[in-house]
Amino acid sequence: MEPELIINSVGVAAGACSMVSFVPQIGKILKTKSAEGVSLKMFSVTVTAFVLWTIYGFLLGSWPIALSNAVCLCLSLAIVALRLKFGDGAS
Repeated sequence: MEPELIINSVGVAAGACSMVSFVPQIGKILKTKSAEGVSLKMFSVTVTAFVLWTIYGFLLGSWPIALSNAVCLCLSLAIVALRLKFGDGAS
């Protein structure tokens, strides 16, 4: 197996794990119509990190980094939007 294929396979696997990790939180918020436990401060940092990781991936020309972080950015923004819609309090 070529080294580049192995490297990209690891990147894709890591990206897939990152993307899937947001799905249960989104599902729970939609099911319960509550996002009380979601921290806006933490997700602000998370969104910033995903923006930077996406840019970094594009600058490197690494599609696994760029694409997976762009998807994670969208998912984390969805959680922020749901937090603003359903959240109680300002945590």
